Amino acid sequence: MRRSSFLLLGFSALAVPFMPLTAAMAQAEPSGPLVLYTSQLEPDAARTVELFQKRHPQVKVEWIRGGTNQIMPRLRAEIAAGAPKADVLLLADSLTFEGLKQEGLLRPSPEVQTGNTPAGIHDPDRTYFGTKLLTTGIVMNTRAPFTPKSWADLLRPEAQNMTAMPSPSVSGAAAIHVQAVAQTPSLGWEYWEKLAKAGVQPRGGNGAVMQAVAGGERAFGMVVDYMPIREAAKGAPVRFIFPEGGVSAITEPAAVLKSSKNPEAAAAFISFLLSREGQELASSQGFLPADPNVAPPEGFPDPKTIKLLPFDAAKATANREQDLRHFNQIVGQ
Repeated sequence: MRRSSFLLLGFSALAVPFMPLTAAMAQAEPSGPLVLYTSQLEPDAARTVELFQKRHPQVKVEWIRGGTNQIMPRLRAEIAAGAPKADVLLLADSLTFEGLKQEGLLRPSPEVQTGNTPAGIHDPDRTYFGTKLLTTGIVMNTRAPFTPKSWADLLRPEAQNMTAMPSPSVSGAAAIHVQAVAQTPSLGWEYWEKLAKAGVQPRGGNGAVMQAVAGGERAFGMVVDYMPIREAAKGAPVRFIFPEGGVSAITEPAAVLKSSKNPEAAAAFISFLLSREGQELASSQGFLPADPNVAPPEGFPDPKTIKLLPFDAAKATANREQDLRHFNQIVGQ
């Protein structure tokens, strides 16, 4: 894991004389040290911190980067020792945050400004906030026998034994996709049962699915959007499809820990991620912004045309182990 820090100096604005204390505090410029734990790629994390500090130069950000499966054990160990260091978390999926919320470890943050991002990607109790959309849809080889338009098309006879997907035991996005499909009335567990009979093959992570489809070993796959869109732009024989019935999504949420020593700066950091500037940054990094008014990266459709499958994060968290066992029984993993 990389440990980095950035420091830009500035001067705070003077408080307006005779302003009530609460109003002055609400308008006060955040300052002081801020510790960020993130699973962002290192260049993305560095750029995010850099732009945040240009907006809030009195905040000194120290960031520690690792996969969620690295960050969470570190955080758990710190909590067990009674000395959690992180102020703000920026990790991959809502289920991680839902679990932390249920343990009472997250701080409700009503002061976070959500901009034009949809309310549905944020926790209703405002303990965590989705910052972008990483959707799971269908990737197809350009030589596939047909172009699927819906999830049901993968059940067609021509697709028999020709579909791959990431294993939900390896990919967090795949695990959420399994549960989102199961929660969707028009699909449900019946869909997974039919797809298993159609010969779907779970294999490793999203990269393994991409390799199987791009290499022609499989005609179709379930995969996160940015991989095939980026590879298609480089000339790979693949195309990504947003099924008309909807896609599942992980939202890379951010949250303030209840133990934060600088919750004001932590809330300002999340507000930055959800601001126009923060959303344009996400788009420039190749991700679908949560704000539908921000232009997506090249190769993505208009965000307003993308439909999300319904997803109850609290229900998914409670049923996660049971649901994944059920899936494994169905597909024979």
